[in-house]
Amino acid sequence: MDKNKKGSYLKYAFGEIILVVIGILIALSINNWNENRKDKNYLNKIYTSIQNELKESKVNLEASIPKQQVLIDSLMQYVNNDSISIYGIIRKADGIQSPIIKTNSWKAIANSKIELIEFEKLSALSEIEETKKNLDLKTTKLVDYLIENLKTTNKEKKEVFLLLSEEILSTSRYSQSEIEEFLNEYD
Repeated sequence: MDKNKKGSYLKYAFGEIILVVIGILIALSINNWNENRKDKNYLNKIYTSIQNELKESKVNLEASIPKQQVLIDSLMQYVNNDSISIYGIIRKADGIQSPIIKTNSWKAIANSKIELIEFEKLSALSEIEETKKNLDLKTTKLVDYLIENLKTTNKEKKEVFLLLSEEILSTSRYSQSEIEEFLNEYD
């Protein structure tokens, strides 16, 4: 009879262990499902925000690129004219335009849940961010150059200003194409 009690007890204990394991597996499955649901909801909100920012950036680029071209055309017209300074050329062209490219939502997800993003989107957004940094760097160099040479009428200094302005325009156009490509592919 002692053997029957031990066997019965072992069956009972084994059955209880099985029930506990099944309960744990069910709880883990529910938790995983809930986490996946939350991640998907978070990604949808972030993607919407990224798309809205990129649409605003696209509009900004579309507005600033023609103004950048006007500055370059003015520079080309007055590069050999020693009677007009760089400042005078900027005034004739109605100032300097540098587009604003927004990447706040991208930075938010890049700093928190980057592993949730598909590689293709990740790569495209990273490229947009790198181009934005490149554009910001070129704009900073241009401004630094202008601070030192604003009153000059020297042809060589104007040519350097022209070159820096053309680089900003080129990078702006490239950024515009990257943003359009992303919006066309993932919108």
